[in-house]
Amino acid sequence: MPGLTPYLQIIMVEKSDPNSKLIAENRRARFDFHIEADIEAGIMLLGSEVKSLRKGGSNIAESYASVENGELWLINGYIAPYLQAKTWGHEERRRRKLLVNKKELSRLWNATAREGMTIVPMKMYFNDKGIVKLKIGIAKGKKQADKRASEAKKDWDREKGRLLRQSTKMF
Repeated sequence: MPGLTPYLQIIMVEKSDPNSKLIAENRRARFDFHIEADIEAGIMLLGSEVKSLRKGGSNIAESYASVENGELWLINGYIAPYLQAKTWGHEERRRRKLLVNKKELSRLWNATAREGMTIVPMKMYFNDKGIVKLKIGIAKGKKQADKRASEAKKDWDREKGRLLRQSTKMF
């Protein structure tokens, strides 16, 4: 677009894709864990599960991932039953296989088995192609003092932002 600065052109190009949509988010993950790294993983689902996710019925707040027998599994993830699929429905809290490449799988196994870390699901969403993806994080658990410190830092950042806004209004 002629006449616009490059910054404005970049903003105008970015559009929200109608296929990409956040399904579920584990908001406590960053509060309870130090997230070291994150990985995008595919997830094997049944047809009724995908239909239910399109309606928005899922919860990953109390779930976790585990490497077992050379495969990555999502355990305790909830997907609401799809009422129209009466005969061919699905089990709500079944174990679902997560799809990652061999290099990522070995890194996850190494982190959990040797370093004592946890694999925490952070977000479940439809990507721009309409495929369900799960963002998982390799994490260490926080102690109570760590949680207090991160909460205090977040409060201070919020207060600092307020003070800066007030000081700019005065001048």
